[in-house]
Amino acid sequence: MTARLIVVRGNSGSGKTSVVEAIRALYGRGIAYIEQDYVRRTVFQELDELDGANIELIGLMARHALGRGFHTVIEGILPTVRYGGMLARLHREYGGHFYYLDIPFEETVRRHGTRDKATAFTAEDMAAWYRSKDLLDQPRETVIDETSSLDATVQQILDETGLRRGPAAEIQVGDDDRLTGRE
Repeated sequence: MTARLIVVRGNSGSGKTSVVEAIRALYGRGIAYIEQDYVRRTVFQELDELDGANIELIGLMARHALGRGFHTVIEGILPTVRYGGMLARLHREYGGHFYYLDIPFEETVRRHGTRDKATAFTAEDMAAWYRSKDLLDQPRETVIDETSSLDATVQQILDETGLRRGPAAEIQVGDDDRLTGRE
């Protein structure tokens, strides 16, 4: 199977990390996970700036992983104004499947309160970052809203990308679970 590019974007607290972790758990080995926050905060210790060093490194990492045959998931807020060009170039080169988790601000704040990193930043910080429907011009993104459960979202992405479940153990997701704040 040709390596697939998957991009999962959305506001802080929208469930992006939960989705990617579930995809990896279900698929098993062979998926490279490129987390915007890790590259930006840990590798470079930089703010999210217009020409940040992390932007092109994320693109380079994706190209490298895809070139080595790994399905590659890029995950993060990835604001269009800063990351849109890099993501459009990746799409032109590799195609891919792009998803935007569209969760209302109040729900992202509620979910943030349940996370391990709940004290790392405040609801006021989240309000400053929040961008309603920050969709890319190109490529078109599949919008997934708060009514989709974590399991349904993961299954949708696996089905649409052609990825099949690997030998990894099933994740446990309750019937009520939405894209929870386990980001």
